[in-house]
Amino acid sequence: MFMNELSYLIYLLVFIIGSIIGLLISYKKHGEPFIFEGIDIFSLIIAIVAWVLLFNYGLFVSLIGFVSPEIIISIALFLIALIIGMRPGYGRKETVIGIVISAIICIFSYFFSYLII
Repeated sequence: MFMNELSYLIYLLVFIIGSIIGLLISYKKHGEPFIFEGIDIFSLIIAIVAWVLLFNYGLFVSLIGFVSPEIIISIALFLIALIIGMRPGYGRKETVIGIVISAIICIFSYFFSYLII
């Protein structure tokens, strides 16, 4: 029971730290008010990797046997918080695209795992 509560505390702490770092990076990168209308490729890559890690952490645990699920989820939450924690207006398109792509990968991996068995 204690480990489960500790995991939630670690997840919360990692998410808060990621949000703060994402906000600091966003202010350093974009000093002007919200005028950037495009998609930041670096943020998009981080969002895709983060959401794929979060949705498919069971797959990564089975592929990489020595990594705990708590570590993979913590890394995913940190990367998600980097993008969500950006200044208002930044990171929303990247987050939505990351969620959609990772949901597609999750559905395909779930479907193909039944085909292999």
